[in-house]
Amino acid sequence: MRARLEPIGLVIRNVQLRRLQLAWAASSLGSCAYLIAIMVVAFRSGGAGSVGLLMLIRMGAAAVAAAPLSALADRYPRRHVMALSDVARAALTAGLAVFTQIDAPIETIYALAAAVAIVATVFRPAQAAITPSLAATPEELTAANAVAGTIESTSIFLGPGIGGLVLAVSGSVAVLVVCLAAFLWSALLAWSVDEPARADAAAEAEGASTSTLEGFRTLARSRALLAVTITYGAQAMVAGALGVFAVVLAIDVLHMGNPGVGYLDCAFGVGGILGGFASFGLAGAPRLAAAFTAGVLAWGVGVALLGVTATTVFILVLLAGVGVGNTVVDVAAMTLLQRSADDAVLGRVFGVIETVLLASMGLGSILAPLAIKAVGVRAALIGTGLILPVVVLVFSRSIAALDRPGPEVAERAELLRANAIFRPLADAALETLARALAPEQAAAGAEVVRQGEQGDRIYLVTAGELDVTVDGRPGGRLGRGDVFGEIALLRDVPRTATVRAVTDAELLTLGRDEFLSAVTGHPASAAEADMVVATRLAALRPGVVQA
Repeated sequence: MRARLEPIGLVIRNVQLRRLQLAWAASSLGSCAYLIAIMVVAFRSGGAGSVGLLMLIRMGAAAVAAAPLSALADRYPRRHVMALSDVARAALTAGLAVFTQIDAPIETIYALAAAVAIVATVFRPAQAAITPSLAATPEELTAANAVAGTIESTSIFLGPGIGGLVLAVSGSVAVLVVCLAAFLWSALLAWSVDEPARADAAAEAEGASTSTLEGFRTLARSRALLAVTITYGAQAMVAGALGVFAVVLAIDVLHMGNPGVGYLDCAFGVGGILGGFASFGLAGAPRLAAAFTAGVLAWGVGVALLGVTATTVFILVLLAGVGVGNTVVDVAAMTLLQRSADDAVLGRVFGVIETVLLASMGLGSILAPLAIKAVGVRAALIGTGLILPVVVLVFSRSIAALDRPGPEVAERAELLRANAIFRPLADAALETLARALAPEQAAAGAEVVRQGEQGDRIYLVTAGELDVTVDGRPGGRLGRGDVFGEIALLRDVPRTATVRAVTDAELLTLGRDEFLSAVTGHPASAAEADMVVATRLAALRPGVVQA
């Protein structure tokens, strides 16, 4: 259990990730409680039909707005985008509270609810896009996504309960006021996140009119990412259908009455929370694509099995299992996209994903009643569930490619692994560093680093030879696989040697932040680094490399 919960410690100890997760918790709880309030307002105005129309308007508005608005997360500081989304939601929620209090026409409630849904669409893409820059290691990134998934599942479980309790005691207006406070608290936390500066932000701010399409282009250019998107969308469609099936199962099949719908939703929510704890085991796991496909299969098989049983306990267990799969799918998909897409377009990529998920869920909720009418609820459940194994079968090979680094990345990772400092790192961490390496050429006679200068990167030699001098004395020769420049970064001192190319040389460079985060964040790697530095600094004499 201690090993299973260690990823939570990684997130808690990282101040910026902790603030981000708390902001997400407040935002998510506020959103779930808010839905209870506006659905009650709509129901009192026009019954179930009014509630259905309200949800259709919300989902439609969000699906249309998500992709275009997500460009904001790539043009401006992402913490600001999150905070302003919260502030806008708080202001609109205040308007909803006022108009609810004065019994304004339901059309006004619809319009404000649509506006809330629109401004909310930029929060999640910005949050997903900022997370990789705050995580020091691949393990922290996956752990952060696992915590976020657990928070979301817990909010789905607790949010309606909190909203229902406040509703019972003080009414809809009070629920909206509580949600307003939650959004403002989330905005304060999001604004306080210390976001690393992005070099491309200024260029993106000038943005061409077609810049919002980059999210679509990024996904379309990669067969693997496109396969993940389509599979994720299929799972969301089945999720939308399951919302309808749950009502029919509770009332017509299990004869549990209206409260039964809540019991089934509760089972799914509990499964989601358990799935969050299960997904902590993905931190540092090299096979996230396999976890993603396994989670999608759990969804499909679980939903299909709902159609072959009428036992209440078995159905509750199946729904809990589907909930587990749901969180695993979310965590794995989020991490795969974060580590595979360019940070410059990451906000737009998640905006596209948001649009795909919302549209797919809406489609599933529309198709489910038609399927039930055509073949009955049991056959509809079986057929809907079996969609996902078919989709996985079609796209599994493309998705699995995300677990296999390309030849260039694999070669670079092997070069890193050959060095004592990097050898203790997990495969996923080495592959992340390999992707971050930037190529650099050094002509024969060129000085790569000079003794006494400040260092901002390390160098990995891939071809050629370089000479090292310390205070003008020969200090050794470097060739393929050798690393230099690490002492200046690890000890925060000026360069301790000069390195000059003897022949034309090919190098790979790794920036200070990426290097220090990877090495100092891993105890075994940090110990190896200390040993290397201590050995090299122990004697400044010819034959000892000091860079």
